[in-house]
Amino acid sequence: LIYLRDFRNLLTKNKMSDVKGYCRPDFIEIQNIFSDSITSGHETGASVAIEYKGEMIVDLYGGYKDAAKNTPWEKDTLVNVFSVTKGVTAACVAMLVDQGKLDVHSKVSDYWPEYGCNGKENTKVIDFLCHRSNNFGFRDGIPMGSFQNWDVFTQALADQEPFGEPGSSQGYHAFTYGWLVGEIIKRVDGRDVGTFFKEEISDPFNINFKIGLSDEDMINCADMILLEDDRIKGLPFSKIKYIPDFLLPKQFINFKKFLIDGNFKIAFQRREGETKDYVNSTDWRKAQIPSANGHGTSEALAKFYGILSMGCERNGYSLMAPDTLKASFQPQSSGPDSVLFGSDITFGLGFELASKKILKVDFAPRFMGSMFGHAGMGGAVAFGDVNKKIGFSFICNEMHQSKDLYKTANLLIDSLYSKL
Repeated sequence: LIYLRDFRNLLTKNKMSDVKGYCRPDFIEIQNIFSDSITSGHETGASVAIEYKGEMIVDLYGGYKDAAKNTPWEKDTLVNVFSVTKGVTAACVAMLVDQGKLDVHSKVSDYWPEYGCNGKENTKVIDFLCHRSNNFGFRDGIPMGSFQNWDVFTQALADQEPFGEPGSSQGYHAFTYGWLVGEIIKRVDGRDVGTFFKEEISDPFNINFKIGLSDEDMINCADMILLEDDRIKGLPFSKIKYIPDFLLPKQFINFKKFLIDGNFKIAFQRREGETKDYVNSTDWRKAQIPSANGHGTSEALAKFYGILSMGCERNGYSLMAPDTLKASFQPQSSGPDSVLFGSDITFGLGFELASKKILKVDFAPRFMGSMFGHAGMGGAVAFGDVNKKIGFSFICNEMHQSKDLYKTANLLIDSLYSKL
């Protein structure tokens, strides 16, 4: 028994040695879950951080920055969090609302006159924020050339016809959200999103999150390891489109309809000849795409949402009135989402919220209760919770098959909420 105990302790010690950082002892289960995700090989590199009532109770990181597992993940490792960026951008919008510079119920053309054409004349700012503008993709494909050429992308979206009547339905704006909402911010404030976030949020609060990296940031970047296969092939129930309607329950008939419509491929389109590694290119990292290419640490995002969840103020500096933030995470649209296969994903003013029905599955993030934030297609999740006074972030650099996409994040979230 003594030998077995010593062997077990040795295994535990070795397992924990791959993970660094801090975890408050009463949340040790979170450390165990995170450590298992690294040592099992499920995650290549990752970090998790949790701020609770203003205290950083968890700040852990481990694994590797690269697929070859040569470069260890460090405390200041930055990684692309994809659509987690949308929640950060939503906070910038809320600040402009709080400052009286922006009315989300106004027409887009009031701020961006060139947008009001070709069936988009009545589009409202709120339609951008809750994914109801029906401008969720590029009709002629994503423009070629540098991702840093901001005006090329916004001009294409301003000129084209939408894919449906603005405001009539929800369709997830996977990439276009960034250029659409970002242009509104630029027109209203004069600064691009990356600069606005840096000057108004990042610098005052010392938050290591950036939209558009500098040359100096590159050395701290982890590589994203994306899937080779067509993402639709890996989706749960993707073969349902071959089953006759009379054999399907009503909810699956709707799913089949949205699968056949193909809006997913439009919203998540990739440029011709572009490999999956474009997200590791210098051009992508230096560009500002405030829907999909924010880079940061878990500590930064947990702190960011922790501040929002604790009254939007810290050390005498206020981001906005708490009531303004509260208004931004009230449900505005809850599907059926024409891009995400008829799902009932719920959005506030840019924030992803809990849906009416919480599914215990890992192809969707576990948003519940009063959470507000956003998930990313690589498996990252970051959110705040004003009721629980939480700032949470899990980020990683390996994208999994759909059925396991949010496995680690969901295990960590379930463990956290079981202890509060």
